[in-house]
Amino acid sequence: MRDLGVGFRYLLKGQKWVARHGKQYGFGLLPGLITLVLYAAALIVLALWGADFVTWATPFADDWSSPWDGLFRGFLTAVLFALGLLLSVITFTAMTLLVGQPFYESLSEKVDRDVSPDGTAPESGLPLLRDLWISGRDSLRIVARALVWAVLLFALGFVPVAGQTVVPVIGFFVTGFFLTEELTAVALQRRRIELRERLGLLRSRKTLVWGFGTPLAVAFVVPFVAVFLMPGAVAGATLMARDLLGEETSGPAAPAGPGELGVTP
Repeated sequence: MRDLGVGFRYLLKGQKWVARHGKQYGFGLLPGLITLVLYAAALIVLALWGADFVTWATPFADDWSSPWDGLFRGFLTAVLFALGLLLSVITFTAMTLLVGQPFYESLSEKVDRDVSPDGTAPESGLPLLRDLWISGRDSLRIVARALVWAVLLFALGFVPVAGQTVVPVIGFFVTGFFLTEELTAVALQRRRIELRERLGLLRSRKTLVWGFGTPLAVAFVVPFVAVFLMPGAVAGATLMARDLLGEETSGPAAPAGPGELGVTP
């Protein structure tokens, strides 16, 4: 269980790092703001015309007597908006990282140089377009996995009691895992580590991943909050990626010992 605390400390250390580097924080906000505007516009369109779409998609309900036609279509409209909101939460990080690839690559490199004993940062050596292609391809693969979980958890949400208690908790842990994969990918992709190997690294330290990603999943329910946490989340994920790979870290961002975490050996 110690890894839960270590993961959470990496999240805090990432936020502290960007707080000390205001210029990097400012640049890191831009991709999140752009993505937030795009997602907000899409959700507004869904809220305004979702009912019309449902009516168009269910012509068989035209002959139903009132109030069943209205109740049925109202329920489908609510489900459609809920799925749209869930999809936006699941894909927000992936889209923000894709939009902000050059910004976050630069931020992650600076974190690596800042904490590396020799002041260097690993580089992929690939052209920018190739990096963007790999990032976009891997993000789609992760989103596909996340959507499978989202549909399953959404269905389980209709189970009495468990659907309103246990399932949401599981959902935050699952979302936290995928968020962490997306965020650590910025640093790990520069090290030419493929998606399959990245997932293996994260699964080998699940409690570390949950300690980092689950609090973010809770915070990212509100996309506006996600915008302000994203730069620090990328910085913290870079620090955690170094831990996962066993790379030496110097300075205040070095991994905390048991005493620092309030844990006795």
